[in-house]
Amino acid sequence: MFATPLLFRSIFRYPLLVVLSVLLGFSGALFNGIGTILLIPVLLELLDQGGEFQRSLPPILQRFTDLFSGLPEIYQLPAMGGSIILMIVLKNLSSYLSSMTSGTLNRKLSTSMRKDGIKLLLSVDLDYYCKTRIGDIVNSINNEVNRTTSAIRNLIKLATLLMMISTFLLILVLTSWELTLISVVTLSVVVSLNQFVVKRSKTYGRKLSEYAGKYTSRIFEVISGIRLVKSTANEETEYDIIENYITQREKVEFQSQLLFAAIGPFNEVANIVALMAIATLGRLAFSEQLEYFSSVLLTYLVVLFRMMPFVGQLNTTRSNLANTSASVEIVKAFLDRSDKPFMPQGHREYTRLQKGIHFKNISFTYPDNDKQVLKSVDMFLPKGKTLALVGASGAGKSTLADLLPRFYDPTEGAIELDGVDLKTFNIQSYRRNLGIVSQDTFLFNASVEQNLRYGRPDATHEELLDAIRRANAHEFIDRLPDGLDTLIGDRGVLLSGGQRQRLAIARALLQDPDILILDEATSALDTISERLVQSAIEELSRERTTLIIAHRLSTIHKADQIAVMENGKVIERGTHIELMRKSGAYARLHAMQFSEQLDRGDNGTAQLPSNVQKTIVKSSYELRSGLNNMLGPLTLAGDALDVGNEREELLEAAYESAMHLLTVVKQLEDDITTLSQPDSGISSSEQAARRIGQAFSAIPKISTIKSHSP
Repeated sequence: MFATPLLFRSIFRYPLLVVLSVLLGFSGALFNGIGTILLIPVLLELLDQGGEFQRSLPPILQRFTDLFSGLPEIYQLPAMGGSIILMIVLKNLSSYLSSMTSGTLNRKLSTSMRKDGIKLLLSVDLDYYCKTRIGDIVNSINNEVNRTTSAIRNLIKLATLLMMISTFLLILVLTSWELTLISVVTLSVVVSLNQFVVKRSKTYGRKLSEYAGKYTSRIFEVISGIRLVKSTANEETEYDIIENYITQREKVEFQSQLLFAAIGPFNEVANIVALMAIATLGRLAFSEQLEYFSSVLLTYLVVLFRMMPFVGQLNTTRSNLANTSASVEIVKAFLDRSDKPFMPQGHREYTRLQKGIHFKNISFTYPDNDKQVLKSVDMFLPKGKTLALVGASGAGKSTLADLLPRFYDPTEGAIELDGVDLKTFNIQSYRRNLGIVSQDTFLFNASVEQNLRYGRPDATHEELLDAIRRANAHEFIDRLPDGLDTLIGDRGVLLSGGQRQRLAIARALLQDPDILILDEATSALDTISERLVQSAIEELSRERTTLIIAHRLSTIHKADQIAVMENGKVIERGTHIELMRKSGAYARLHAMQFSEQLDRGDNGTAQLPSNVQKTIVKSSYELRSGLNNMLGPLTLAGDALDVGNEREELLEAAYESAMHLLTVVKQLEDDITTLSQPDSGISSSEQAARRIGQAFSAIPKISTIKSHSP
């Protein structure tokens, strides 16, 4: 019925408090029982029936009254009365201490469960968050933990009540086993009737947990997506959904309240009927011993009256326990580590990269998914160099980048750092030397300085200012109302996209990572912001081992390696110039991206206006003339300079690039002359756009190469 292993495991985390609660509960039951036994002879003595009572009392109960027989008769009654008062005081003192002890235990259990939950959430893999709603997590760690600790409190109370009832039952059996047998049969009917209440309580408890989870999850989703809600004018729709959850939960709570409110009156009526039945059946059973029966019945009824409230509390506690059973199951499932993904922890401390990173024949499939996202990827990223990943959405770029910080592990192959498997390193020591700047920058609802220091809290103020300057963030921070102390709102909502990115870069600079991952860090920015952020990224990437996921190819022309990915495989790899010469997938992506920047016609395809065509023809002539003038001096320089091989290689590369550009321009002219041919299979304007892209992408490289030569 209940997740008892969780309850008992939680309870015995604090054995001293548990034992103390049990002992105090037992002491309270014992003092209560003794006080009840002593109360009976005092009442009979006051009714002048003490002698008959003494003769009819069972021998084991007479021992309590014999304790006072040694006193003078005049003092026996006051002594017994004082003892009764003392027993009641001790019983209530035990109950008070038991309540305080169980309350302390309850608070500690609640705290420990929340700590376990937080620790689990911080150690579990990202795959868990991909499959679990944040609202359900928050509901589990708040509402359901509270209800679970309530279940534990009720469990301890149940044990205490059982001890009290057992003590009274023992007294009843010793008083009259015949009446006790009749009582058990009669009261079992009351217990059976209460079983219906217990079942209904469990049903209501499950519904309460269900609606609480739905309500919390929806609230979190609405708050997180409040911009979408408002931009689509769905405030009323969301209100109706949440209102329905609130109404349904209130309805279940009302039904549960009706049920619990009925338990007390029902048990009272049932108990009175049971007592009358016991008295009636007892009189029939002792019809030949009425004188003896009157004394026994008085004793029995007094003890039974003292016990019946505890029976009522027992039924109420059982109902409460049933009501919280669903929460116990939810928390048990939440804290269960056996069905959650955890990253295996290595023991080797990470220091600094010496040679490079080897993606060694890596394949990867997401958990619970049959589709292979990466297929035998094999690349080497040397220390201090930059590797850029490009390709269409779904090609596997972000997945490969997620393997580097060990958000996931490859299903086949391995990532090796200086020839050592990444899995052998301690995750925390490795990730502290890792910097990640992504498109979706996360900032806390705190001050600018607190966000910047998150990766390295012990940085000096001078180091902080230096990181801000190198990230091109000093100007806008100085303009903020409180400078570094300015609160930037939830996820940095009070800042622009470019400002958030520059803060993320400054945070990474302050952290001084050995390995850097840039995940489309400029793809969502405007041109001006992109230039500022790109400049900061170049500063951040300098002399670091960097993995870049790029959408805008213009940002990776200077990368040491560019890998083109398609369907989880690397289909091309090389520098920008090498890939452009191949006129393969990278060149097509480059031309396509350039063509997207042209004016678009009514049908949405790239088109070239007639005036642009004339300009292109004229420009091509000027380009040809200029390039012819450049080739001569380059050739003479190559012949005249008596220097090392490196300079000769640079000049040779410049010469080859210029020749390539001439070929592209010639092809551009040919494409433009075919604008009137509609049957070519692809629009001539698109061909022209692609050639323009190739031409203009090649020009910067020529300038770059020439700038390196003396």
